[in-house]
Amino acid sequence: MEISGIISAIVIGIVIGVLGRLVVPGRQRIGVLWTILVGIAAAFVGTGIAAGLDVADTKGIDWIEMAIQVGLAAVGVAALDRVRARR
Repeated sequence: MEISGIISAIVIGIVIGVLGRLVVPGRQRIGVLWTILVGIAAAFVGTGIAAGLDVADTKGIDWIEMAIQVGLAAVGVAALDRVRARR
């Protein structure tokens, strides 16, 4: 992966993190930085899962890959919120 791919993955990860946070109902008690980090991780993992399912490279916008990424980000945000709430 080239540096431009890593930078675009980070930017997409930020968007994915915000979308994942919007999907989770209620108020989350985690910061913006954690949301971004969860989004970046979800973007990388979601791309790997989409590649494994052979839906990563389609014509146009990869809606299935994006849905996987947002779903992972929502799960990550909800899990991190629960862990932070216990403290």
